[in-house]
Amino acid sequence: MTAFATAAALSLPISLCRSSKLSCKKSVDFQGVRGGFRCVDFQGVRGGFRVFAVLGEEGGLVDKKSTWGPLFDVEDPRSKMPKFKGKFLDAYQALEVARYDIQYCDWRARQDLLTIMILHEKVVEVLNPLAREFKSIGTMKKELAELQDELSQAHRQVHISEARVSTALDKLAYMEELVNDRLFQDRRPAQSDQASPSPSTSTQSLDTVKNKSSRKNLKVSGPVQPYQPHLKNFWYPVAFSTDLKDGTMIPIDCFEEPWVLFRGKDGKPGCVQNTCAHRACPLHLGSVNEGRIQCPYHGWEYSTDGKCDKMPSTLLLNVKIKSLPCSEQEGMIWVWPGSDPPAATLPSLQPPPGFQVHAEIVMELPVEHGLLLDNLLDLAHAPFTHTSTFAKGWSVPSLVKFLTPASGLQGYWDPYPIDMEFRPPCMVLSTIGISKPGKLEGQSTSECATHLHQLHVCLPSSRQKTRLLYRMSLDFAPVLKHVPFMHYLWRHFAEQVLNEDLRLVLGQQERMIKGANVWNWPVSYDKLGVRYRLWRDAVEKGAKQLPFDKST
Repeated sequence: MTAFATAAALSLPISLCRSSKLSCKKSVDFQGVRGGFRCVDFQGVRGGFRVFAVLGEEGGLVDKKSTWGPLFDVEDPRSKMPKFKGKFLDAYQALEVARYDIQYCDWRARQDLLTIMILHEKVVEVLNPLAREFKSIGTMKKELAELQDELSQAHRQVHISEARVSTALDKLAYMEELVNDRLFQDRRPAQSDQASPSPSTSTQSLDTVKNKSSRKNLKVSGPVQPYQPHLKNFWYPVAFSTDLKDGTMIPIDCFEEPWVLFRGKDGKPGCVQNTCAHRACPLHLGSVNEGRIQCPYHGWEYSTDGKCDKMPSTLLLNVKIKSLPCSEQEGMIWVWPGSDPPAATLPSLQPPPGFQVHAEIVMELPVEHGLLLDNLLDLAHAPFTHTSTFAKGWSVPSLVKFLTPASGLQGYWDPYPIDMEFRPPCMVLSTIGISKPGKLEGQSTSECATHLHQLHVCLPSSRQKTRLLYRMSLDFAPVLKHVPFMHYLWRHFAEQVLNEDLRLVLGQQERMIKGANVWNWPVSYDKLGVRYRLWRDAVEKGAKQLPFDKST
């Protein structure tokens, strides 16, 4: 790829255009400082070419070899390729072979371009005004036709070289992933039975490795199964503190059970089952009186621990409905829906220092929370999906990678200046370097002057429903917090972005329920999503040691 980029920078005097007939369109002479040039358009087999015949002071061809020499004066790397003994390669040997493969592809691409340069010189020589005087029109047409065929073949060879470079880059990226995650040590010898890669376009061995490693134990298809109890043994954020005012209620669904949030007499939040013990009436249709939630049917009242403290028109019985451990921290209400004793500490979801919260939004979405997390942990889809919102105008990189330590659920995107983390059990935090709306700058967040921080909480309401909590913070433009109705604008923008994703994720969910595997073929930029799925699979199976634990 280096050869193509360098050649483009040199503004090579050949440009391709489409046509089906050979024709000489017209010739235009330009005379300028110390000579001039002539531009002639020719079109032929599967395309055409434009030739700039560069003339010196006396009308002669200017010698370009001194300019092109450094570009093509590269030694064939095949003689330096290391020879490894044995049938198997360790990770570092395979990485070294992949790097030499790229060097070879780069050298091959340079040779292909050199061929085009030589052919171009011949074309210029044919069109040179001095030489043209001694040749007949028929001879010139014949020579140009022959050169056109050779040019077409050379251009095809360049495309092959480009494909080789792309394949070699994919190999190198995958080998680096194997080294970083130490996957070679975990595979059985039978899975590592690979021959040394050769400088060719073949990717069969690479596909085999990918098939046996990255696809291992990663199948997400069929109807969503009932949630395993182990997944409930975490603190889950369920609401923003600002939404739960005294005397108000917030009904929620969590793991397919109805709950209702309200504040007790002491102002602390509580979470009780949203079903009256008397006649199963939804409690959130009632009211909150003196820190107790009152059923609208017969007036039974419950405190935050679920105990019924008041039964109008009858004797008070010892009745209690189910309640969940509930806590409040950093502007969020948390519940513990599992049967294990609650953890003593709650995760911190505060934005980094220097940020101010500008928007807190809650949405109910008709998708399974795992599919939504898969989407949020993937940035490679942005220039294809979000073409009307934040990624409008983004170019499509030739290679997207997510770089992360071997034992972690966080890292950063390359080439995007975005840091991202999955925070168990259902949170995604990201910091985006941004210069102006819809534009990115720099290669890392530290190189950017201003930033946007996002928190997404995907609460599993049911097997096909997610309660999404979204918090957006900025480290610039604090005046926006005081602009009237600004929160409506933030919500409108958030809904636009989400709707671009939602139509795709809903289609995934529909096909998944019918048996399609939504993780059928993971690639390098899927790393964080794959790790989330492996983490969740281990939790649901009750593993004592969870993967990618920072403490290990």
